Amino acid sequence: MKRFLEREFFEEHPVDCARALLGRELVWGKCSGIIVETEAYAVEGDPACHTFNRKGARDFVASHSAGDVYIYLNYGVYWLLNVLIKGNDEGFVLIRAIEPTYGLALMRQRRKREKVEELCSGPGKICMALDLDGRYHGASLCGLKSRGIGMELVRRGEIHSGPRVGISRGKELAWRFYLAGSPFLSPRK
Repeated sequence: MKRFLEREFFEEHPVDCARALLGRELVWGKCSGIIVETEAYAVEGDPACHTFNRKGARDFVASHSAGDVYIYLNYGVYWLLNVLIKGNDEGFVLIRAIEPTYGLALMRQRRKREKVEELCSGPGKICMALDLDGRYHGASLCGLKSRGIGMELVRRGEIHSGPRVGISRGKELAWRFYLAGSPFLSPRK
């Protein structure tokens, strides 16, 4: 039986968690994939974080535990999967891309794509492939059997960092982390 990360893992700095999640397997129901790209966001002082100007996001942080899922609809089109981080510093880690490993037929059906590299190469694509939406906002990734993030590092590789994607503020922070050379990363414009 797969062992998932416990709540204590998510009680670190968001940047440390974003880096440490790379190479671990995200399991959601009948599908899974290895996390190959993440982004960190800090609750305090990060103008790109939802908490900067959204009271609902600040309320979520106050009322939820480390390791809970923060899912939101981006531009009214794509659901995005974030994990709440609550240590000395609070924030979120956005799961930007995964390498699909299990449930590929189901992911292909949901995404209407055949190429495995196109199934989860972006945060919106992940949510479509795994059938994630607002129903799971506030759900826990800790202590469950059907969803979580594996304790073991499944894929190792050189970790690179760079600016976060698709934001207009806080772009100077190199808080995007990825496994170098992975063909499953989100496309760069």
